[in-house]
Amino acid sequence: MSLDADLLADRRRLRRRLTLWRALAILSVFGILAVLAGLRGGQVLPGAAHVLRLPVSGFITEDRRVIAALEEAAKNAAVRALIIAIDSPGGTMAGGEALHAALRRFAERKPVVAVMGATAASAGYMAALPAHRIIARESTVTGSIGVLLQSFEASELLERLGVRPQIFTSGPLKDQPSLFRPLTEEGRAAMERVIQDLHAQFVAMVAAGRHMEPTRARALADGRVFTGRQALEAGLVDAIGGEPEARAWLAAERAVPEGLPVRDVETRGTAERLLTSATESVMKSLFSEWLGVDAPRAVWQPSR
Repeated sequence: MSLDADLLADRRRLRRRLTLWRALAILSVFGILAVLAGLRGGQVLPGAAHVLRLPVSGFITEDRRVIAALEEAAKNAAVRALIIAIDSPGGTMAGGEALHAALRRFAERKPVVAVMGATAASAGYMAALPAHRIIARESTVTGSIGVLLQSFEASELLERLGVRPQIFTSGPLKDQPSLFRPLTEEGRAAMERVIQDLHAQFVAMVAAGRHMEPTRARALADGRVFTGRQALEAGLVDAIGGEPEARAWLAAERAVPEGLPVRDVETRGTAERLLTSATESVMKSLFSEWLGVDAPRAVWQPSR
């Protein structure tokens, strides 16, 4: 038993040394590559001609790295066009506005096509508006042109619990809406003015993006959602299809060859990508060594 335990201990020490040197070697290689990439300027986008794809998914907020990547891509001669791949239920008004503005600036220089997936609603639809062509699936849920502000107040519940909040404000509207007291008529009017102004901004984006009369855009902007087929009939999208139809349109209307490769927008620099990859490799190596050698025997050890 003692001999087996000694052999096991020696094996562990050997494997740990090998793992350490392996991890150091991986970090060294990636460190050299990162330095070389930094010396070359850390280019994010490849130099060969290609079509750029921007995935827009999940909840939309302002992302400065995406905006910066779009600004850089607009100046990159290798980028021939942009496909916006949208699958998002919406997001913040400011986030949608920032993305819309960045895409509008890009569209002033190069062709842009928006391709809607399962959902492209609210700020997700807003992101599609700067595109020269919007393509949706028949079953895409889109539209939801409007602004939503939700709140609640629990004054009665707090009163039953014997909780009496003390509120000090610099003005009567500072705490409107409030969790601790009902919305006043003055506060409601102020909130409605904010909502109406934000809604008017959204409607203006729709009218401009879809070349639509403001009255028509306003009639569609009551918050309802549309299927892709309904949106096509209403003039909110241009065609039914997916990315193949987007590539075909770019080739036919904007002379962007269908054979060009498509590359996703990369918001991380070369050095950051290499460092992340190196870290993942090292952690995977360490974890596999621990799982393969140390972990099973940490529960049971042979007696000496």
